[in-house]
Amino acid sequence: MGLAILFGVFALGLVIGAPVAFSVGLAAVAAFFYEGLPMFVAFQRILSGISVFSLLAIPFFIFAGELMLHGGISQRLVRLASAAVGRVRGGLGMVNVSSSMLFGGISGSAVADTSALGSILIPVMKEKGYDADYAVNVTVTSSIAGVVIPPSHNMILYAVAAGGGISITKLFMAGILPGILMCGFLALAAYLVAVKRGYSGEAFPGWKALVISFAAALPGLFTAVIIVGGVLSGVLTVTESGAFGAIYAIVVTGLVYRELRWESFKQAVYQAVRTTALVMILVGCASAFSYMLALYSVPELLSDALLGITDNPLMILLMLNLILLALGMVMDMAALILICTPIFLPIATQFGMDPIQFGIIMMMNLGLGLCTPPVGGCLFVGSVIGKIRIEQAVRTIWPFYLALFAALMLVTYVPALSMTLPNLMD
Repeated sequence: MGLAILFGVFALGLVIGAPVAFSVGLAAVAAFFYEGLPMFVAFQRILSGISVFSLLAIPFFIFAGELMLHGGISQRLVRLASAAVGRVRGGLGMVNVSSSMLFGGISGSAVADTSALGSILIPVMKEKGYDADYAVNVTVTSSIAGVVIPPSHNMILYAVAAGGGISITKLFMAGILPGILMCGFLALAAYLVAVKRGYSGEAFPGWKALVISFAAALPGLFTAVIIVGGVLSGVLTVTESGAFGAIYAIVVTGLVYRELRWESFKQAVYQAVRTTALVMILVGCASAFSYMLALYSVPELLSDALLGITDNPLMILLMLNLILLALGMVMDMAALILICTPIFLPIATQFGMDPIQFGIIMMMNLGLGLCTPPVGGCLFVGSVIGKIRIEQAVRTIWPFYLALFAALMLVTYVPALSMTLPNLMD
């Protein structure tokens, strides 16, 4: 009965439109009341959930991403990608994917990627004769590179939700090859669709223009070097690298590019504070929720249910992927990371999967959920920028879904794709 109350109150909160964090928190409190547990235990769980040092990196990452969004970095990355791959058939589609890979690796946010690059590329693609649905679909699906390619604040959430025993540095390393693979598959899908629709490429601007574009984009790209390089080298902790990255982003956008104005800076601060507050409330409430999940032995119950269907590890992993994909369609990514990690991680490790590999698989699954209705945040943002209905975009997005799903299956069943780089650190 207690488990029914936990999930029932949570589902009711979602149905009536309450914020996910409040739905999670109220569900946990209701379960605490039913079990007769002292309320101070619930508040202890909430406070302990956010009293984690590595979580300090999240506001710095978010702030750095907002500064880049408002400070001219995205425009220079687009020009670099256009000079490098724009001449390919359907070149602007390839530019879109390449820009997302570069910008996503700096901002660490899929929605920021969609907003920043979409506002630049979608109107340009439409002007060049590309269909609006194609422009939106490429932008939306490639934007999830930001949750896989480091630095990604979602990986920090996963490490915390997993109990704090997972190296964030190794998680960052594990996301590099899968992120590149995912973008490669998306680029192939963009090319094939462009050929089918008869889109042409752009004229090659010349090597001189390519070098100039690279030089202009280099200060912005160096932000990722500071954040990721500082962590991987061991010189900086994740929190310290996030702080240095935010400071460097202010210097680059304000003094080097000179495009960060006072109003833009205030907007970046406001958005960073707002997003951080939402994430921290969610982290605290999810900590209390996870406590009740453990009390009710939910991971063990789900494991027994899956084993009742099959004991084939390959099928179990496929079912975990399908469950995460389905959940990603109806819930926010951060909430799912915090709720689902304590449930699914023990099952994945039971069948021999490394927690780091499972973290990357979770990022890819839930990232795909950002591109799918009815709750896909990136899909909504892209459709608004492209001025088309979501239904119009979804009707033709399936080649890009297939590309992402193919990359997901490879990362699931070929551990070397995500584990080779982390293993080099041992």
